[in-house]
Amino acid sequence: MVSEFLSSEGLRRGAKNVHDGAYFTPEERPIGIQLFGSEPAAMAEAADLVARHYAPDFIDINFGCPVKKVVKRNGGSGCLKDLRLVERIIRSVLDGAAGIPVTVKTRSGWDDATRDPIDIALRCQDAGASMLTLHPRTRAQMYGGRAQWEEIAAVKQALEIPVVGNGDIKTADDAVRMLEETGCDGIMIARGAFGNPWIFSQVRALLNGQVPRPAPSAAERFAVARRHATLQVELQGDSRRTAIEFRKHLGWYVRGLPGAAELRDRLHHVESMAEVERIFGEYLGPRQAVG
Repeated sequence: MVSEFLSSEGLRRGAKNVHDGAYFTPEERPIGIQLFGSEPAAMAEAADLVARHYAPDFIDINFGCPVKKVVKRNGGSGCLKDLRLVERIIRSVLDGAAGIPVTVKTRSGWDDATRDPIDIALRCQDAGASMLTLHPRTRAQMYGGRAQWEEIAAVKQALEIPVVGNGDIKTADDAVRMLEETGCDGIMIARGAFGNPWIFSQVRALLNGQVPRPAPSAAERFAVARRHATLQVELQGDSRRTAIEFRKHLGWYVRGLPGAAELRDRLHHVESMAEVERIFGEYLGPRQAVG
């Protein structure tokens, strides 16, 4: 597991919403807390805070986020415009991490003109990263185009540290194919898990030579969505806040179901978990009767 990416400035200034993102439960271990920022000193201080107060199994540095509000301050993939800065940040985080392993998540470059994943990866390794995760797109691509998995294979050949592949893993078959095509040491599943936590057991089954479980029914999806929301309420202590923040998750859980567009529209306006239960019940009622 890796946390949401957390602002080094927010951590060092004690911003509650940022520190809330560093919270995790024992069941989530092994877990890394992911940091972003463009100031080496601030990143070192944030790493020290994380190491002392939260004690994750590793600290991950985000050099991959393409979102405008992050890169305008040279955070995330914005750092890739200055690879010497990338090296300085890694060394600074290592200094602040108190012996906790430091890993890196990166893209292949800022744009096509600067695309050089092997150089980026070697610099990260030489600066002291213990593992590297590559999303083989540039920042300029955002999430468009194709993730060039052949770059993962090339980086794997070039590095001595473990290499994790990321990008365009939407199904269990995609995950296994990435392992086979790139020889990477592991895979990171991100957007492919939205509303689809079953992807992990499906991947494991394929890797073990077993038949993966079939796609879940609507009732199964709703049951897991309820459990997911219940866990979130327990963490936040505010059911209304959870219901509102959970709208996007509910939209992902119903993706692909018959009538999903109408169902998603209704769920995107809920303000309580009771409304969610009512909408789920109304959806399942006639379908269960027909079954």
